[in-house]
Order: sequence, then C-alpha cells, then structure tokens
Amino acid sequence: MKLTTKFNFVLIFVFALSFVGASYLVYKILQDNARHDIVERAGMMLEAALAIRGYTVSEIRPLLKEKMQHEFLPQSVPAYAATQSFDKIRKNHPEYAYKEATLNPTNLRNRATDWETDIIQGFSNNPDTTELIGQRNTPTGPSLYLARPIKIKNKGCLSCHSIPNNAPTTLIAKYGNVNGFGWNMNEIVGAQIVSVPMSVPIQKANETFVKFMGFLLIIYICIIIILNFMLRHIIIKPIMEMSVQANNISMGKFDTPEFSEQGKDEVSILAASFNRMRRSLQKTMKMLQDRGPKMH
Repeated sequence: MKLTTKFNFVLIFVFALSFVGASYLVYKILQDNARHDIVERAGMMLEAALAIRGYTVSEIRPLLKEKMQHEFLPQSVPAYAATQSFDKIRKNHPEYAYKEATLNPTNLRNRATDWETDIIQGFSNNPDTTELIGQRNTPTGPSLYLARPIKIKNKGCLSCHSIPNNAPTTLIAKYGNVNGFGWNMNEIVGAQIVSVPMSVPIQKANETFVKFMGFLLIIYICIIIILNFMLRHIIIKPIMEMSVQANNISMGKFDTPEFSEQGKDEVSILAASFNRMRRSLQKTMKMLQDRGPKMH
C-alpha cells in the first residue's frame, strides 16, 4: 500500500469520526434552539393573554358595570376577552391556539378535552407546579404546549361560580344554572394552554443542519485535496526522486545533481544525509578505481 493511500485512509477515517460527532452535536444544538424558540413564542402568547385579562378587569369591566345590571355581557369576563383576542390572531395564524380549558366552565366552549383534562389533573395532583411544557401530535404535525393553572384566588370569582343562587340573574339568564358552579377558593379549575406548531421551526432547523453539514463536508474535501497536494510535493516527490537516484547510484551513475539542502525540516535533513552518503560512496568508488591499475 502506497504512503499516499495510507495517509488518505487515516485522514478519511479521522474526518468521518469528526463528521459524525459534529453532526450529532450540531443537530442537537439546532433542535434545542428550535424548541427553545417555540417555548419563548408560547410564553409571549401566554403573557399577552394575561395582559388582556388584566386590562379587562381593570378597565373594561368598570365601564360595563351599569349595563351588567340589565344584561350579562361576556366582554366583562377576562377569559372571554383573552380568548376572543386570540381568535382574531388565529384568522391569520390558524395553527396557533389559546384556550382557557376548564373542567366545569360556564361557557361550554371552554370545556376541557381529554388531553387538556390530563393537564389540569396534573396541576391538581401537584399544586406546587406553576407551568407545564409538553408535546403532542396534531393533524398539522407536532405541537408544543405551554400550560399554567387557573386557580381561584379571588373571592370575587365565587360570586358567579359558587352556587346558582348567588350568581347574577343576568348570568343565569344567558348561560343557565347547570354549568360553571361549585368552584371553591384555592381550587384549580382549569388551565391556560397555548399551543404552538413545531413544524416550521423544526423544518428550519433541519434545513440549517443540512446546509451546515454540506458546507462542512465541502471544507473536509478541500482539506483532503490540499493535504494530498502538500504531501505529494513536500514529501512524496522528494522521496521518489531520492529513490530514483539511489537506484542510479547503485548502478554506478553519479552524474545526477545533488538534492537541495535548504531548510531545516526532516526532508531537508534527509536530503543532506543522502548527499553526504552519495559523496562518500562516490569517493570510495573513485579510490577503488584508482587502486585497480596500480595493483596490476
């Protein structure tokens, strides 16, 4: 096996190992960054919902207080305001979702589905948990959800949700006296859930991964070509020339020029040693030739 072949075999083996290691590391980093980006988006949407809820309580509800005596207006309910606002967003981004899922809601559109019920039960079983992040499959692809518990901390909530007799008559007239009652203080009755699609960020991460690894592969190929060029001109070529001269000298041909001894690298040192050996051998052959006639 030639030296170049051995060198390339080792080089390709090392590059292959580093390529696999880099692939794993880069893929993991890009996927983690994509997931982190999705969580940040979900967090921003949830914070926006909380802001809408707060705005509704502090500024909208007082304006509707007088009208509420004659008719119950859902616009005064924080959950309704947040849900309606995100329904507007979903017209342009239907893949995003926000829901205040509740086990026993007044408005049935907020009733929790099976997977949402599991989240609420998770909060109920672990009261210290303030946030849950998970992933589920949807018809449009994998989706990440961010959920926070809805806990009754304000006694004002019980005026509409304790027992039907305590609820405003306008509320009963609009929604009936069956749903949305029986809530208690410090009880977790639901969860704010934001769902963000993972397909787009993951696709971008995969595209970036393919581009990066393709660019890295091109760099590796260029390095192999450059190293082969340097190996051939710095090491292989001088050694081949020495091999040819050694073969000529072994047959008594000393008419070829000496190697250049410039430089302090190993090849230059080898060239200097070869030149000294050649001179010594040439002198020895000349001495033997001169002694030959005298002996006769």
